[in-house]
Amino acid sequence: MSKVLEVCVDSIESAENAITGGADRLELCSSLIEGGLTPTPGLLIQIQNMNSRNIPVYCLLRCRPGNFIYKLEEIEVMKEDARILRKHGADGFVFGALTENGEVNMKFCREIIKVCHPLPVTFHRAFDFCKRPTIEVEVIIDLGFQRILTSGKQKTAQMGVKLIKKLLEQVGNRIIIMPGGGVNKDNVKFVVDNTGVSEIHGSFKVVKEEAPSDSKSEEESEITIGDGPLYVTDETAVAEIVNILKTV
Repeated sequence: MSKVLEVCVDSIESAENAITGGADRLELCSSLIEGGLTPTPGLLIQIQNMNSRNIPVYCLLRCRPGNFIYKLEEIEVMKEDARILRKHGADGFVFGALTENGEVNMKFCREIIKVCHPLPVTFHRAFDFCKRPTIEVEVIIDLGFQRILTSGKQKTAQMGVKLIKKLLEQVGNRIIIMPGGGVNKDNVKFVVDNTGVSEIHGSFKVVKEEAPSDSKSEEESEITIGDGPLYVTDETAVAEIVNILKTV
C-alpha cells in the first residue's frame, strides 16, 4: 500500500515547494516557529488557487501558542475560524484539546467536530501530552477523529516508535496513526519499518538564505522587527521523502 506524506506549511512558498516536491496533503498553519497557529483565510485562498495538483489542505485550529487547555471563549474563536476557513476551501481540520488532568476534553472536541462535519479532523500532537495514551486513543476514536498525529510522547517520532507501534496494533484500521516530529530522509524508513504506519508528517523546513546585509546603514541595522531566520519547506527534501516512501 502506498504511503501518504503530509507536509506542514505556514507560507505560500513552503506550500508551493511541498506541492511541487510531491506531498500528498498539506497541513496549513501560521507561525510554525510557535508550533503552528490557525492560518488566515487569505493564506488558504492563495494556496488553493495555486494548488495545481489539488491535494487536500487541512487547516490547523489553534488560536494561541502554549498549552492545549482552552477556555470556552477560545473554543468559540476556533469554531468561528473553522466556519470561515470552510467557506474558503479547507478540505479538513487539525485540532486537539485537553483537560488539566491530561485527558482529552471530550466536550470541546465534540463542539469543534460538529462545526467541521463532514470534513475530516485530525487530533494533533496535543495527544503527546495525554497521561494515558492507550486509553485516550479510544476516546479520540469514539469522538470521530480520522487520525492522530503523534511522536509517541517523545521528542521525535524516531524515539517514539515503540508507543506508535503499540497504538497502531491497538487501533487496527479504526483510526490512522500518523508519526510526526523530527522525521527526515535519514530516519523515515526506520520509523515506517518499526511501526508499520501508512502516513508520515513533517515540515522538512530549512533556513532560507537572505541577501547580504552589509549595505545596511547604522540606523537600519538597529531595527529588530522581522529579524531572524526565515524557514521554508525544502522541495528537494520533500521529493526525497516521497521517493523513500515508495520503497518501504
